[in-house]
Amino acid sequence: MQRLAIGIDIGGQSSKCGVVTQDGTILEQSVVTSLIDSFDDYLALLTDTIKELIRKTASKGTPAGIGIGAPNANRLDGTIRYAPNLRWARDAEGNPCIIHLAERLEAATGLHVRITNDANAAARGEHIYGVAKGIDDFIMITLGTGVGSGIVTHGRLLYGHDGFAGELGHVCAVQDGRQCNCGLKGCLETYASAMGVARTAREFLQKDSRESLLRKLDPEKISSKDIYDAAVQGDALAREIFVFTGRILGRALGDFVKFSSPQAIVLFGGLTKSREFFHDEMVKAMNDNLMQVWKDKIQILYSSLKESDAAILGASSMVW
Repeated sequence: MQRLAIGIDIGGQSSKCGVVTQDGTILEQSVVTSLIDSFDDYLALLTDTIKELIRKTASKGTPAGIGIGAPNANRLDGTIRYAPNLRWARDAEGNPCIIHLAERLEAATGLHVRITNDANAAARGEHIYGVAKGIDDFIMITLGTGVGSGIVTHGRLLYGHDGFAGELGHVCAVQDGRQCNCGLKGCLETYASAMGVARTAREFLQKDSRESLLRKLDPEKISSKDIYDAAVQGDALAREIFVFTGRILGRALGDFVKFSSPQAIVLFGGLTKSREFFHDEMVKAMNDNLMQVWKDKIQILYSSLKESDAAILGASSMVW
C-alpha cells in the first residue's frame, strides 16, 4: 500500500485540502470555509474534512502525515503568529494571536503535521511540479485575498533566522498609504491583492465621475471579479483600476529583484486571471525600476498549476 500525504492550503476565505501521492497526483480534494470565528470550531471542521478524505482514499494508500501552507505560519515551531486575515486566529478581544496549529491538529488526527507560510508552500509546489521546475532562483508572489511571497535561492526556500523571511506583501509600496491589517501603512497587500483592487475601485468611483458598470454595484460589496467582468466588457474605469494596480505591483517587483537577483518571478493566485489588463503595465514599471544589469532580463511567469494545486502540492511535499 502506497504512502499518501495530506496537503492543506489555508486562505482567508477558504481552506483547500487534498490527498496527494509522492508523484504529485491529487487523488481527492475538498474545500471548506475559513470564515469561522472560533479556532476550536475551525479545527473541528478541518479534522472532520481530513478524516473524510482519508476514508475516501483508504483503498489507495495510507496517510503518512499532513503538510499545511497558511498565512503567518512558522515552520520552526508549528504556530500561526498574528495572522491579520484569519478570523479564527484571534484572541477574546479580537486581536491576532499565536495559534498552535500543528500541535492541536496532531492531537486531533494522530498524524504528524508540518506547516509553512502559504506562499512558501506554493513556491515548493511550483518548484517541484510547475512552471519553476528547473529554476533554482525565483520569487513566488501569490495574489489572492492578500499578497504572499516565497523566495527560492540556490534551490532552497529562504526562511531567515525565525522562519518568517519573505513577507513581501508587507513591504511599503506607497509612502503613508493605505492602512493595512498588519498595522503598517502603504503595504503592497493593500494595493495588489483582491481586497486592494476592490479598495482602489471604491477610491476611483469617488474621485472619478465617468460612467462605469461598477456604479450599478454596492461600493462596499465590489469584488475583484466584478472589476474584471467590467474590464472584459470594455469598461474604461475598470481597466484603469488594473493599470494602476499593475504599476504599483511592477515597481515593487523591481525592488524585490534588487535584493535576490532571481531568474524569474512567478505569479500565482486568483488575481492573475486579470493579467491581460495589468501585465504590460506591471512589466514596464518593473523594468523602469531596475538597474541596467537586470533590465528586460527577469522572466515573469504565471503558475502552470490549477488554482490551489500549487499550495496543496507544496504543502504535501513537506511530509516526505
